[in-house]
Amino acid sequence: MGRSRRTIPEELLLLALDPTTGTTAQPQSLDLGLAGAQLVELALAGRIAPDGDRIAVVMARPTGDPTLDSALELLRRRGSPVRAVHWIGGPRLGLRQTYLTHLERCGMVHAVAGQMCGVLPTTRYQATETAISREIRVRLDNAIRTGVPPDPRTAALAALAHAVGLGKHLYPGNEGRSSRSRLRDLIRHDPMGGLVAHAVMDVQNGAVVQPRRPQAAGAGAVGQPVARATAEPAGAPGQSRHGHGRMARVGAR
Repeated sequence: MGRSRRTIPEELLLLALDPTTGTTAQPQSLDLGLAGAQLVELALAGRIAPDGDRIAVVMARPTGDPTLDSALELLRRRGSPVRAVHWIGGPRLGLRQTYLTHLERCGMVHAVAGQMCGVLPTTRYQATETAISREIRVRLDNAIRTGVPPDPRTAALAALAHAVGLGKHLYPGNEGRSSRSRLRDLIRHDPMGGLVAHAVMDVQNGAVVQPRRPQAAGAGAVGQPVARATAEPAGAPGQSRHGHGRMARVGAR
């Protein structure tokens, strides 16, 4: 995968990075969003495709991006399609830090060491390629304000930004309410982005039931379906996601 274009996980992280504090907005939900963004990027690269509400590997050939290829290999090892909510809700230790380190290595951010309370070591990150950060933001702003259907990458980025609760970070205050509402509405423009964004919100709302181990014959059901959330993600304003219709059942790209 060429490096002339930033991946969706990288763009999502750059959107979340606060230029004043050097920290990321919505850090807990952002970890889920990065896992979901990897799925969207792999789908755009033709490596995976939605299969109902599951994700199936359709081409195991590496993309050339080590972080994406690690996720692709884990999906391949599953051997069968995996539910998006179970993948996103699984352990993702250090994913945000992995991408911050990657962006630092690429020269996109600069790490600044510090201390909390004069004792605990901390690291903050400042964007160094501000032109790229502005370009990402302009794409999102144009999609929100022009009403023109965005390209799949921008639509997926908008869906994930809404799902992890970046609306108030990007468009704060009362003056940003209409922009936050339109950000939420962009979720309908990309089926894969919509599927993943809804899965991120389901995980945040605790609506994911992990599959049970098979029981002995006659002992009852062998698993539970994924429950559906009715609330919005923490930190993201707007209506219930059911107001936009389910996108879980989409065809393969």
